[in-house]
Amino acid sequence: MRSYRKKPIVIQAEQWEPGINDHIVEETGMINRGDLGTGVSTENHHYFVPAGYGLIPTLEGAYIVTPGDWIIVGIKGERYPCKPDIFEATYGEEES
Repeated sequence: MRSYRKKPIVIQAEQWEPGINDHIVEETGMINRGDLGTGVSTENHHYFVPAGYGLIPTLEGAYIVTPGDWIIVGIKGERYPCKPDIFEATYGEEES
């Protein structure tokens, strides 16, 4: 097996905190469940989204988003969630 290094690219991301930066919900098409856990149906699947969590559509399908997850804008403008520990291990803030 050969080794590969991820190309250095600058991404945009924001950490989702319900009630604080809910503009992410509108920008991504994310479904925010607020105070009530409910079932959500997409084209091909049905999800139970717990109270206070969200559901975000991605190129690979929908993902449940928990408060504190980072929402990353990919190189083609797509958006996807990333857990805080993975984000911290993978990304560093860009120096101005």
